[in-house]
Amino acid sequence: MFSSRVYQLFMRHRIKTILVVVICALTGVTFFHTIEIALEKTSLALFPSAQRAFDYGERHFNARTRGEYDIVAAEYFFGKAADIDPKTPYLFHELARIAFLKGDFEVAMALINSQIDLMGDSAPNSYYIRALIEGYKGDYVASAEDYKYFLKFQPTNWAAVNDYAWVLLKAGKAKEASDATARALEWFPENPWLLNTHATARYELHDYEGALLSAQKASVEVATLSEAEWLQAYPGNDPKIADRGIVAFQKAVRDNIHSITLALTTSAVQSTVQP
Repeated sequence: MFSSRVYQLFMRHRIKTILVVVICALTGVTFFHTIEIALEKTSLALFPSAQRAFDYGERHFNARTRGEYDIVAAEYFFGKAADIDPKTPYLFHELARIAFLKGDFEVAMALINSQIDLMGDSAPNSYYIRALIEGYKGDYVASAEDYKYFLKFQPTNWAAVNDYAWVLLKAGKAKEASDATARALEWFPENPWLLNTHATARYELHDYEGALLSAQKASVEVATLSEAEWLQAYPGNDPKIADRGIVAFQKAVRDNIHSITLALTTSAVQSTVQP
């Protein structure tokens, strides 16, 4: 039988434990996830290793493992890896991706340039990340050049082609964007991202019938898009927002169809007007 004093201490500890679990649940962080990160930090402090710190960062920066994803923890562990050995392969690449997701484009550019200086063509994905950053900064010419260079290594990477077409559209090069997506659609004819971007390119070229056909195909495909497919397209994003990402994409396709249909109707009316 517990003594009164021991029982009170036991109950106080139990209440604290319950509160920790409740707080973690309310903040969207599981108790076990919190413990896991604490253990990883302790292990790293006792046995410093740049590679292990990097591996911990990768574990928490993987959108396909919903329960493990934690961008704050990932940045912490990548930072620890940099403290121990800044020449760890792909380290600045991953830190650049995190800075990009946070909207820190200048920091992201500095980091990805450091990565390219370290590994060059042996890490071609870094050119892709730099192209993304440049595109969001509004430097569409530089972005297009980096996409072209990356696509020499992975010519059938549909996501890169789609992003390349996006910056071409931003740069006012709709014909090039249309050609790029048309080639990629030969490999991935049911890809909703490519279909929707191709529709936009055809719209800009005033091919409203071709644009509508492509957008309608995109609408069919995006209607059944799964969270796994969305996360595959956006591997660095928080898996918790996948459902919202899909909804936003579906709305974008609907809006595209609306704009194209309106343009097609206006064009038809104008063609019937006698000079």
